[in-house]
Amino acid sequence: MSTDAPTSPDTDPDPASAWLAGARADVARDPDTITRAFALAARRVGRGPLHPASDPAGVVHGTVDDAARAALVVALADAVGTGPDCAGRLTTLYHQGDGAERRGVLRGLDALTERGDVGDLVPAGLDLALDALRANDPSLVAAAVGPFGSRHLDQHTWRHAVLKLVFQGVSLAAVHDLDARADAELDRMARDFAAERRAAGRTVPADLDLLTGTSIRTGTTKD
Repeated sequence: MSTDAPTSPDTDPDPASAWLAGARADVARDPDTITRAFALAARRVGRGPLHPASDPAGVVHGTVDDAARAALVVALADAVGTGPDCAGRLTTLYHQGDGAERRGVLRGLDALTERGDVGDLVPAGLDLALDALRANDPSLVAAAVGPFGSRHLDQHTWRHAVLKLVFQGVSLAAVHDLDARADAELDRMARDFAAERRAAGRTVPADLDLLTGTSIRTGTTKD
């Protein structure tokens, strides 16, 4: 089927799901179709947040089109494997895409990581995650510290990514396995950051308390 074919609400009660199922099937038959499907995803499934109550902007947990593109990445990996061909295709999708499409690639790497099937994509995926962490777009930074980033980013880079989210005002709920990876050096960096904020007369973000054994703002010890 063509990924650009219109759907009819009269015959299809869920056009978004039908489009995604068709697009995934197209990718399975012809992996080259992923390029057009990636570009069409937001128009076909929407751009709303996955968790509107807790994440109305879709920065922390992603958006509906993020999830659709992630599903397309999984379909691509199923079709061509997780070797150099897939790595090259994902790299092209990322660098030729806009911010939303770049998030989709990163969220797709997360999906593959969560099912234990990232294969040989780690070097290319790390390059993409590092590129995202250099961006000023909070949604890209958040996408880079999901399951793939938590598994594969080195500790130094990961710590700075966590603090960048705090600086950007993004909830640390975006960080996968935060408790497992947080360490004494991150604690120190969080305290230094809080001290700089106080010295400048600025508010200390509440999320910094998640990185230390005490409340930076009140000095109280956590239970």
